Amino acid sequence: MMRSRKAALVAVAAVVALSACGTDTATDEHGHEHGPGIDPIALTYDGGIYVLDGATLAQEGEVKLDGFNRLNPAGDDDHVMVSTADGFRVFNAFDRDFTGTDFPANKPGHVVRHAGKTILFADGTGEVTIFESDALSDGAPKTETYQAAAPHHGVAIELANDQLVVTLGTEDKRVGALALDADRTEIARNEDCPGVHGEATAQDEAVVIGCQTGALIYRDGTFTKVQSPDAYGRIGNMSGSAASPIVLGDYKVDKDAELERPQRVSLVNTADGTLRFVDLGTSYTFRSLGRGPAGEALVLGTDGKIHVIDPVAGAVTSTIPVLANSWEEPLDWQDPRPALFVRDGFAYVTDPGAKQVHRVDLTEGKVTATATLASAPNEISGVAGH
Repeated sequence: MMRSRKAALVAVAAVVALSACGTDTATDEHGHEHGPGIDPIALTYDGGIYVLDGATLAQEGEVKLDGFNRLNPAGDDDHVMVSTADGFRVFNAFDRDFTGTDFPANKPGHVVRHAGKTILFADGTGEVTIFESDALSDGAPKTETYQAAAPHHGVAIELANDQLVVTLGTEDKRVGALALDADRTEIARNEDCPGVHGEATAQDEAVVIGCQTGALIYRDGTFTKVQSPDAYGRIGNMSGSAASPIVLGDYKVDKDAELERPQRVSLVNTADGTLRFVDLGTSYTFRSLGRGPAGEALVLGTDGKIHVIDPVAGAVTSTIPVLANSWEEPLDWQDPRPALFVRDGFAYVTDPGAKQVHRVDLTEGKVTATATLASAPNEISGVAGH
């Protein structure tokens, strides 16, 4: 889609690498001018958003924004979705500014990108908003909405065949998920998923949703429950890959802990419905999970290393040192802690304590760029990439 702009951006990449500032611009097929940044990344801090060049980590922009704000890829080559107190705001990472397209939402929650669609979930109302990701470049996109039966902290995903998978629950109790066909007629449901949370999609569009007792798999019109071996075995944060039938997830077993710091991760195999675990020997957080280009599972540990897991073998195959020091997860989930964002063959890791961000070449297994920021970074995300 963005072939002309991609060529222009590649042409100025050498200028970026040498100068880290330059004033060259490139024009995309919509007539929008962009600076020389290549596949930008965005980072929140207490007071705004930084935009960095995805290759050199040179800072290319900054927007002031109060409050705690969350970041997600919007699903296309240009935009990032910013969740604020009032809703979802579309941010053009190349222009380093908000586009003016907003999706008002009461308690904006999960943002999901899949099969060319972007799906937003408003926890305060249970409203699901769906639109074509690429339509963001032309302004406010045409949207479809679906109303969940009750408000809850939920998530939804639309598949390539237009089926919609959406969680079930209320503000007090989350119980499972249902699937709807293209006409939004229910075709399947499963309510054996207490504390339902999170979503990831694996190879062949198998969807995994986390539970306090394992996970649900949805594929080919049917839900399958994968039971955890522990009475409380919570999977709530996951990362999937179209290159693998196995979904990487966290795993917690202490329901009463003020903050559990697990050292095991879960692997849900959507092909055979099995669940296995990998002991890392170090703890991690909900911002630690990612997937490499070949489907390898990546976990940023509190030891400062990225642990590379072969999901088929269920074993750590290598570690990549990134951070100089070990760290501990803060009690407040909104407080900054090292975070992992993966795009293609590169991982980006924040270090709030040092006010830094690192770019890691996953093939070479080493840090290739580091930037120091004026303020400690919190969340990190970026455009989908070319």
